[in-house]
Amino acid sequence: MSYKDEFIKIYEENITRNGSKELLEWMCKTDFFTAPASSKYHCACEEGLVMHSLSVYNVMMEKHFEEGIDSRDSFAICALLHDLCKAQFYKISTRNVKNEQTGAWEKVPYYTIEDAFPYGHGEKSVYLIERFMRLKPAEAMAIRWHMGGFDEGGGFSISQAYEKYPIAVKLHLADLESTYLREKGTSVVRK
Repeated sequence: MSYKDEFIKIYEENITRNGSKELLEWMCKTDFFTAPASSKYHCACEEGLVMHSLSVYNVMMEKHFEEGIDSRDSFAICALLHDLCKAQFYKISTRNVKNEQTGAWEKVPYYTIEDAFPYGHGEKSVYLIERFMRLKPAEAMAIRWHMGGFDEGGGFSISQAYEKYPIAVKLHLADLESTYLREKGTSVVRK
């Protein structure tokens, strides 16, 4: 099963609220399923964004889901859509790099950022999701603050969000583990 097929299967089995079908249709029209998750760090490769989204979902479900307390719907929404802001965000460009063996300069592909809507990271994902589907306050907070202290701003707001909405902490921890422990060695640009 491809990463895209796995994502869609989990999405359709768990996310059924009004607008979810339209959101998925929109995502399929973007580069979400082929885009990297970063320009040079974790999952900086074709399909990296969907790979990362699935990894975050798997970590959240394995380590943080509590039956009877947590919602499968909310976990799927937060994990699968937290980085929706990265759709239509990266472009492939080239740069010259010196080949250490031959001494010759060679053009190599790399990902560059082209942010057509610079709204911020988590808040942009919330905005894009809510164009189609309403989020619960806990989901919006989790997605907004999934970067933790790596995101700009926040002050005391991030602490208040984490205190009030446990799913925000769970998403942040799953994102950290996926990014820094599970996704090492996935930085290859293919052209």
